[in-house]
Amino acid sequence: MQKTSLVIVLDDIRSALNVGAIFRTADAVGAKELILCGITPYPPHPRIPKTALGATESVAWKHWPNKTEAIQHLKEQGYNIIAVEKTEKAQDLYKYKFPENTALIFGNEINGVSTDIIEKAESVLQIPMLGIKESLNVATTVGIVSYEYIRQQNYQ
Repeated sequence: MQKTSLVIVLDDIRSALNVGAIFRTADAVGAKELILCGITPYPPHPRIPKTALGATESVAWKHWPNKTEAIQHLKEQGYNIIAVEKTEKAQDLYKYKFPENTALIFGNEINGVSTDIIEKAESVLQIPMLGIKESLNVATTVGIVSYEYIRQQNYQ
């Protein structure tokens, strides 16, 4: 399996089913690592396998109870911290040029990426929303943004 330099970080995700689906996406995009922060469920949680379908075995992952320490570690490793959240200063996903060493941060299903993490991010991105709803399911969002990253890294 070809690995990218992409790291996916989950900031206090509540649903183990979303986490399982994100494991599958991380596998599909060849993510280097999946970092599960705070209250985010992590293996061997019994509900993750239902949607992960074995991806917990093919994706490197780590649980970090303290998300600030996880972000600091990634910065020390040379990663560009990019939060995916709808804010006034967020850039359009499709107008952004991803650096190679990217750590994408995705937040809680209700509250989004925490403010303290947004403040530590080099950039904040949002997916253009054309309908009346203002957000997507976090697992769907991870798929859209991660595939845009690999499209830019591999197909331009």
